[in-house]
Amino acid sequence: MKVRGSSATESASRNDPHLPPLPCQARAKPYGPTGFESDVAARENFSQRIVRLEKALTQNPNRRFHSGMKAKVFVALFSLVSVCAGLAADSKTADEQAVRAADAEWSKVAGAKDLDKKVSYYADDAVVLPPNQSMVTSKDGIRNLWKGFLDSLTDISWKTTRVETSNSGNMGYLIGTYAMTMKDGTKDTGKYCEVWKKRADGKWKVVADMFSSDLPLSAAAPAEKK
Repeated sequence: MKVRGSSATESASRNDPHLPPLPCQARAKPYGPTGFESDVAARENFSQRIVRLEKALTQNPNRRFHSGMKAKVFVALFSLVSVCAGLAADSKTADEQAVRAADAEWSKVAGAKDLDKKVSYYADDAVVLPPNQSMVTSKDGIRNLWKGFLDSLTDISWKTTRVETSNSGNMGYLIGTYAMTMKDGTKDTGKYCEVWKKRADGKWKVVADMFSSDLPLSAAAPAEKK
C-alpha cells in the first residue's frame, strides 16, 4: 500500500498534468464556465487557447485577402494625402497670383492718378511708412500723403519681384521696385515692401506699405514713393 504523500507519487503528480493536482496545487479560484478550476488546469486551458488562436491566424484562408485590403487602404490613404497636398499647393499659388495681380492693378491706378481708387486699396487700419518722415496711421492721413505724391509726379509705376503668402491663405507680402518722374524732370527709382490681407469677402487689402529711394539722400526727391 502506497502512502499518498510519498515523494514518488508527489513527484509524478507534479510532473504529469493528467494526474489530479495535489492539495497544495488545487488552489481554487473563479475561472471558466464551471466556476472553479485549479491553477494547472487554467494554465492548460490558456495554452490550448493560444495554440488554437495561432492555428486560426496562420491557417486563415482569408489572410491573403486581408493583406490585400491593407495594401489597398494604404494606397488610398497615400493618394488622399497627396491630393490634399496638391490642393493646398494650388490654393497657395492662386493666392500669390491674386496678390500679384492686385498690386499690378494698383500700380496702374496710381499711374492714372486716380486718388480715390488709389487710397481704396488700403485697409481701414493700414499703416504707411514713407521715407524721411513719420509713419501714417489713418485713412485721411494716407489720402493726404498720396495727394501730395500724385500732385508732384508726372509718371509712376512699380513692379512686384517677389510674392509670399501664408499657409492659411489670408496674408501675403510683396517686394518690388518702383520708378517715377517728378514734374521738375527728376527721376527716382527705389524699392518697396507691402503686406496684404485677405478680407472675409475674398478681396485683398494693403495693411502695411513701406518704400524708399535707391538714390543718395541728397539726390532723392522729397517724399518719394515707388
